[in-house]
Amino acid sequence: MRLFISIFMIYLGFQLLSANAVEDFSVIDKPNDNGGAIVVSWKEMVAETEKNFFYQIMIAEQEDGPFYPLEKMAYPLKGKGFEVKGYNKEGEESTLVVPNKTYFVKMKVLNGDKSETTVSESEIISVTTKGNFFAFNKLNSFLILIFLTVVIMCFIVYAQRNPHKLFVRRIAGLDAMEDALGRATEMGRSALFVHGLRSVSEIPTIAAINILGKIAKKIAEFDATLRVSNWDPIVQQVSQETVKEAHIEAGRPDTYKSENIFFAAGDQFSYAAAVEGIMVREKPATIFYFGYFYAESLLLSETGAHTGAIQIAGSDAFTQIPFFITTCDYTLIGEELYAASAYLSREPKLLGGLKGQDVGKMAIILILILGTLFTTLGWQGFSKLFWPS
Repeated sequence: MRLFISIFMIYLGFQLLSANAVEDFSVIDKPNDNGGAIVVSWKEMVAETEKNFFYQIMIAEQEDGPFYPLEKMAYPLKGKGFEVKGYNKEGEESTLVVPNKTYFVKMKVLNGDKSETTVSESEIISVTTKGNFFAFNKLNSFLILIFLTVVIMCFIVYAQRNPHKLFVRRIAGLDAMEDALGRATEMGRSALFVHGLRSVSEIPTIAAINILGKIAKKIAEFDATLRVSNWDPIVQQVSQETVKEAHIEAGRPDTYKSENIFFAAGDQFSYAAAVEGIMVREKPATIFYFGYFYAESLLLSETGAHTGAIQIAGSDAFTQIPFFITTCDYTLIGEELYAASAYLSREPKLLGGLKGQDVGKMAIILILILGTLFTTLGWQGFSKLFWPS
């Protein structure tokens, strides 16, 4: 009888061990990366005792160890593509998986009680990490980039041959710019250009400086005065060079005065107060606001409106655009600020880039419409072409 019970218990233990063994355990180098991760997979297991066990992935730099434990996971978790990017050595900070190195990985199934004894253990699998030169999972992004590049280049070539045949819709604020500068000249007053509160590395500031160059050239041709307020010293230096070049292009280098491009203040509301003081004292006939603005936008534009100046604003700060629309005569909204340089200069490269981006936006809208339609009809294949990996 005892012999029978012993045989039965051995058989039961073997069945329990087999039921909770790690099946189809595999370790591979993560594809399409720089060699900084490995991927661990195993077959999903279902057992009546599943709540009493845990998975424990172990990693080592040598086949004979020591093995370092990674995250402990509930059993039976579907083991499809568990990514390992690093591990913790005893007494050390986290160690990252590095390229061109061999690692040894195994998995344990642990008992869920306090003892956490090992129920079963997989074989040790070695894997060598390697960086990939090309990420094929981002091939769709590469093809889209090539498409947009070709479209932009084609429009640039076309614009060089036919600069006046590329249609750009009218932007009222830019059309009124010359009249506003002419008004300042006739009244014998200055024009004021107010920069936003961003550094020279920001896109709105770069767009504003490009527009400043066009305004400064017209000012030089009209023999008028342009004052430029700056919040950032670097923007001030760039603005001085831009205005100087504009005067040289207009054939009036003698009319350039560097003191008219000045640093007002480095604090938000100190800057607003300084510029408002200039508006009240000098009463410029025309005021331009270009760049990225914050809460000071309403203070500035309301003061300018009170002095009776023609005001033209342009910003991509969507929270401030309502204030500019309310207080200014003309407002460039969002991307109109970026299109202003191409609109004013008709430079082929700028025009080509502008039209190429429009085609890209149209393509994106078309893809969204088609993706929505196909997904609604239950076909996911089209959408998967554009899913980020």
